[in-house]
Amino acid sequence: MIDFRSDTVTKPTPAMKEAMMNAPVGDDVFVEDPTINELEQFSADMFGMEAGIFCPSGTMTNQIAIKVHTNPGDEVICSRESHIYCYEGGGIAVNSGISARLIEGKSGMITAADVANNFNNPEDIHFPLTRLVSLENTSNRGGGLCYDLEEIKKIKAVCAEKGLKFHLDGARLFNALIATGQDAKDYGHLFDSISLCLSKGLGAPVGSVLIGNKDFIKKSRRVRKVLGGGMRQAGIIAAGGLYAMKNNIERLQIDHDNAHLLANAALENPKIESVGKVETNILMLNINSDSKEMVADFATKGILCYPMDPRRVRIVTHLDNSQEQIAQAAEILRKI
Repeated sequence: MIDFRSDTVTKPTPAMKEAMMNAPVGDDVFVEDPTINELEQFSADMFGMEAGIFCPSGTMTNQIAIKVHTNPGDEVICSRESHIYCYEGGGIAVNSGISARLIEGKSGMITAADVANNFNNPEDIHFPLTRLVSLENTSNRGGGLCYDLEEIKKIKAVCAEKGLKFHLDGARLFNALIATGQDAKDYGHLFDSISLCLSKGLGAPVGSVLIGNKDFIKKSRRVRKVLGGGMRQAGIIAAGGLYAMKNNIERLQIDHDNAHLLANAALENPKIESVGKVETNILMLNINSDSKEMVADFATKGILCYPMDPRRVRIVTHLDNSQEQIAQAAEILRKI
């Protein structure tokens, strides 16, 4: 089967496994695991930030950031399509006791005007205090599209004016950096915290890093402990992420090229009404039939993909897709 369900299905390469097996380890709760310490500082340095904390998942890094930045009863501004709202089990409410001001936006992305227009008057006791703005780059439900850096700067200006914290769910941020040529340090200068996922396009088996200033990370360590994320000799898994950071970022362009190739093939199929704009490794097929039925049909032909909506199918390319698989999948897409 050719698996396009997600870039989370990747498996460690032999070189990554070797790095994991040979990783020096220690007790991370005591901040004594040298491999985790290296990964955290390497990630922070890449973005020009002070410190980082390694966690089992991107959901945990996002939830930690939200909890550190807010108090119960506050409100976060985010897209209606955002991962923190749609796919984190109601964690905004469960973990932090805050509400979400959902912005309709476009392709899972919001604007500076959206933030300014949805900021609650802090003097009006009827409304929750607007405390945080969260973006997602790339936008998963938006089809892997990337934020314009100039728009992010405008949102940052609104946050600075209103006294809001600014978080980035950067689950696929490396895809955005490769696709746009943007500088990682620009992001570090704009955001108060960034969540970096290592187990998607970078191909590590598990883990995400949350980065920010030293005080923020100190508070994050306490929240991680409360959430059950305190790990011991976890350098074994952190080594996979460190290898991925050092070796697998530039190759993301291959995944983007493969997504474009598959999109062009899909456009030749009359059952596919249109294909969403492709910028990175995600393509959305807009179809004129039931998406679950089409996904089942794909499976009989040897392709696994995901029914995103009743009339929309998601395909995600990644490093485990060989060129032979991409060519085979393109042929199937033209004819199914």
